[in-house]
Amino acid sequence: MFVNFIKLALRHIIRQRSYIFINMTGLAIGLACSIFIALFVIHELSYDTFNEKKDQMYRMFLRGKIGATELEGAWTCTPLGPTMVTDLPEVLNMVRLDPWGETVIKYEDRSFVEDGFMLADSTFFEIFTIPLIQGDPDKVLTVPRTLVLTRSAVSKIFGTEDPIGKMLKVGTDTVLYSVVGVMEDVPELAHFEFNMLGSFITNRRANDGIWLSNSYDTYVLLAEGTDTEALQGKIDDMVLKYVGPQVEQMMGINVEQFTESGNHYGYYLQPLLDIHLNHNIDHAHKPPSNKKYIYIFSLIAILILVIAGINYMNLATARSAGRAKEVGIRKVVGSTKRALITQFLFESLVLTLISLAIGIVIVEVLLTRFNNLIQIRLDLDYITWYTIPGLLVIGIIMGFLSGTYPSFFLASFRPAAVLSGTIQRGAKSGILRSILVVFQMTVSIVIIFGTIVVYRQIQFMLNKDLGFKQENLLVLSRVGALGNQQETFMDEVKKLSGVIDGSHSTAVPGHPNNNNGYGMEGQSAEQTYLMQTFWVDDDFINTYGMEVTEGRFFSEDFASDSSACLINQSAKNQFGIEDFSTTTFLRPSIAGDGTFERLEVIGIFKDFHYQSLHDRVYPAILIINDENTMWGYITFRLSPEKMDQTVGRIETLWKEFTDNDPMVYFFMYEDFKNQYQEDRRTGILSLVFSVLAIVIASLGLFGLASFTAEQRTKEIGIRKVNGASASTIVVLLSREVAILVGISTVIAWPIVYFVMRSWLQNFHFRIGLSPIEFIFSLAVVLLVAWLSVSYQAFKVSRTNPAEALRYE
Repeated sequence: MFVNFIKLALRHIIRQRSYIFINMTGLAIGLACSIFIALFVIHELSYDTFNEKKDQMYRMFLRGKIGATELEGAWTCTPLGPTMVTDLPEVLNMVRLDPWGETVIKYEDRSFVEDGFMLADSTFFEIFTIPLIQGDPDKVLTVPRTLVLTRSAVSKIFGTEDPIGKMLKVGTDTVLYSVVGVMEDVPELAHFEFNMLGSFITNRRANDGIWLSNSYDTYVLLAEGTDTEALQGKIDDMVLKYVGPQVEQMMGINVEQFTESGNHYGYYLQPLLDIHLNHNIDHAHKPPSNKKYIYIFSLIAILILVIAGINYMNLATARSAGRAKEVGIRKVVGSTKRALITQFLFESLVLTLISLAIGIVIVEVLLTRFNNLIQIRLDLDYITWYTIPGLLVIGIIMGFLSGTYPSFFLASFRPAAVLSGTIQRGAKSGILRSILVVFQMTVSIVIIFGTIVVYRQIQFMLNKDLGFKQENLLVLSRVGALGNQQETFMDEVKKLSGVIDGSHSTAVPGHPNNNNGYGMEGQSAEQTYLMQTFWVDDDFINTYGMEVTEGRFFSEDFASDSSACLINQSAKNQFGIEDFSTTTFLRPSIAGDGTFERLEVIGIFKDFHYQSLHDRVYPAILIINDENTMWGYITFRLSPEKMDQTVGRIETLWKEFTDNDPMVYFFMYEDFKNQYQEDRRTGILSLVFSVLAIVIASLGLFGLASFTAEQRTKEIGIRKVNGASASTIVVLLSREVAILVGISTVIAWPIVYFVMRSWLQNFHFRIGLSPIEFIFSLAVVLLVAWLSVSYQAFKVSRTNPAEALRYE
């Protein structure tokens, strides 16, 4: 019986080629879209799952409020991890990480720039599941200036040589590092990436006891079954015990006074598997994704499958009259309603499984291009236990859901009515078909509208005035390689034609690195003012094209500028400063003896965006460089003409000053664009899937239009005999679709308005919803619907009336 059902299904598919082709095309595209989205979702959910003890692993993060500024990020102090292990029995182990980013590595006479260099405690391999190929896991990274390299790094630097015992120069350190181990490459689906691990004990602050300086990542391994809520209470008590005395020493107030002023400061547990999909906690590793996008694209996948399924249901019920006689004859000769339902379900299932196979072929053909488009490596791996069963389940569910209503509908025909010719062709299902078309068009409008909003927001972020001129800014990192020759190097570079200006600073827009607390003269000691700190030279404003709105900038003509500062407009407004000239900030002295250094405010500068437009502009302060702050970045403003040649000449000078070190640099405009990689990916995915959703919906409309035109052939012939023009016929056949699109618009607009308004809340600086999105989304759907219907309408309108009247 099973074989007979399949034979009947295949015979029907072959007999109804044109109708089946439309159905199969829509289903194949819909299933391919869903596979792409499923691969993307699985990829995002798989981060860090390679760790064997993943459910026991947590990352610590800092959450605090100082003054009016709140902060939340995976920055911790050096004593946090060791203290948790010794004071809290639930904490079995810990590891601290210190990512350096791009670092120059020298081996003999060759130099390499390593994008991922990181310091780690010797416990790294006890916590993270990354195999150590060479070296003793109990001994590696226990000694200062020792290294563990990934397999790729070994191949790059040493080729086929044995790396163990080899000596490398790391960065500007004058003491060589010894290679003591080799590990497998870091899995792609880890939230961090590196090619070299150095021993954390190399860091001069590795064993300090300062709790108020947070620069490192701390991960802890908890005992199985640990009550994390109870543990968090113990962590709070521990922080109070150790942080309290240091707050009192540095700020002159006790913890009670600190908290009574509205401040708070604490460390919290974040599950390892939460890291990649939590964009609220800042960190120094791979940019996190937004969990909302997982839900959004999962919903889009379901909706696209629903649209494809609706096509099948619409076309199957629309062509019901064509199969009514078949149903009547089968019932007369003894077929039961159950047997007919089973046959029609099998037809749907066979059609869907064939479409699934075509969809898989589409995925395999386009997967590489899709990966390049969204900058992620997705892979349809048939070896994993869930791939083939998952694909089959999707195909079977899709087949049954699409075929259930048409099967029951077709099997319900009464033989007497069918064989006597009294059954109306598809009349009983007309209302349902209209409802399904409305649903299709509603989904299409929602997706198109959302795509337009995403695109406009991304363009807004890329083109918004950032408070500085980001074009033609060349930024050099690793300026420590110049030693005490920074000023000489900058003077030589400024002499080059094509170089307009240059400046040194500890941080640059897009790379803030010091969020410090200050006091204010004349205010209570409990009041703390948190500001992002930039140590700069007196060319900073000119190089970046910023604007001083009140007062003046630093100048060599004023010796007092060594104890002066400028603050941004956000700081002035947030701190309630009316007259900047009478304002002096206080910062704890470097000696850490409880005394403060005075910083007199000499000017206010216009806000500039030193973070992405997801965040508002927080208070910031500029302080003049001194001998303790000659690290960070050097920025040059270049002439747009012959920039490549200018960069080449700067690189030549760099190598002369640094004994042939590679120059590590980036262009500010490109760097800022990279901050919106996740948002651009969302825009690309939205565009791709909105286009495909429209294609699938238009295929269904085309099929329905074809059938409707066929059904109304005699009516059209009569109208033409009575003088109806071709345009009248086109309007006649298009009017119903236009009405359905209008209904869809009324339903879609309120839904998409609230959804996209919620999405825009992720950005502090955002566009507003305008009539453009509403009108354009409607226009696109109307155009697609009209094109889908108009071909058939024009074709029928040009038919000879005599042939039309002979129809049937």
